Amino acid sequence: MPGLEQALLELQRLTERLRRECPWDREQTERSIVPHTVEEAYEVADAALAGDDEKLLDELGDLLFQVYFLALLLEERGKGDLATAARLIHDKLVRRHPHVFGDVEATTPGRVKENWDRIKREQEGREGVFHHVPEALPALLHARKVQQRARAVGFEYASVEGALADFEDEVRELKDDLDSPERRAEELGDVLFAAVNVARRLDVDPELELRRASERFRHRVEVAEELARANGDDWSALPLDRQDRYFDQAKEAG
Repeated sequence: MPGLEQALLELQRLTERLRRECPWDREQTERSIVPHTVEEAYEVADAALAGDDEKLLDELGDLLFQVYFLALLLEERGKGDLATAARLIHDKLVRRHPHVFGDVEATTPGRVKENWDRIKREQEGREGVFHHVPEALPALLHARKVQQRARAVGFEYASVEGALADFEDEVRELKDDLDSPERRAEELGDVLFAAVNVARRLDVDPELELRRASERFRHRVEVAEELARANGDDWSALPLDRQDRYFDQAKEAG
């Protein structure tokens, strides 16, 4: 990979100079930087899902700078550096892939995941079912991570049909408690948690798919407004049934 070492070294030097000479960069801490890191990670995900290679390359650079900057903050405190982080992840990946670097047999993705979870429990001191679940995760991803931890010890439905049946049960319970403000809030939380469980069993990322659903809805409303305007109507002033007709046309338009 020609030029890789030089490019990474130049980025390290640039990060260090910005930390020294830029007033904004000098003021940053982990707490102030992390929201930017999370935002950059989502922008990477958006570019990847959109299949936009040029944007993905650009967003990966933004995220890489976040990694360099956070590692530099550790280095300033004498708690490690980028090289240490690289060695740690290198050793971790070797340890968690004994089917590649050892004599363990794993010929399916499912078996690889089982080995991964077992190694974390047995070799890495991960105590308790819900070890290392970051509280700062978005709620949907936090729910998925909790469910993944439960799955690692065998506590989950045997099939997606079981997860779907549980989701339907939770929806019924929500309907039964609509007149109770306290109960309906709790039941809605159960519905969302059950929906995440279905998404996980379908190997779907609930956070990304909800964002994509929101984007589809926004796009369709905007198209519906345009269709109404072209027909001489003010979409926002129309009754719901006529808004729905334009919205359905927008859905058909793609």
